[in-house]
Amino acid sequence: MSLGKVPTHLLYTKTHEWVRVDGDKVVIGITDYAQSKLGDVVFVELPSTGDDFDAGLSLATIESVKGVSDIYAPISGSVWEVNEELEDIPEYINEDPYGQGWLLSLSIEDQTELDDLLTAEEYQALLEDEE
Repeated sequence: MSLGKVPTHLLYTKTHEWVRVDGDKVVIGITDYAQSKLGDVVFVELPSTGDDFDAGLSLATIESVKGVSDIYAPISGSVWEVNEELEDIPEYINEDPYGQGWLLSLSIEDQTELDDLLTAEEYQALLEDEE
C-alpha cells in the first residue's frame, strides 16, 4: 500500500530518506520525491562496511545532473551492507528508489531512535507542505 508514491510500510526522515526495519538492521534509501528533485543520478559514494555513524550525520553522497547531495543517517549504527550495484548502475535510484535503488543497511544501535522517524502519513503531510 502507498499514499501516492509513499509506501506505507516504511519510515521516513525530514531529509527524504526512507527506512525499512529488517530485524536488528535498517535498510536505507532516498524517497521517490528526493530522486525526482535530484534528476538523473550519475554517481553514488557509499561508506565502507563497518563504518559507524551517528544519527543526522552524512553517510553517503549522490551526484546527479543537478549537483551533489548528502544522504544522512536516519539512526545511529554501523554499516552492515552497501548496494554495490549502484557503483555501475546508479540510475537504479531514479528507476526504483524503494527497491533496487536502496543504498545501504545499518545495524540498529538504539531502537528508540526509530521513534524519531516519520510515518508514511507524516511524511506525506511534509511533502504536501513542501509543494
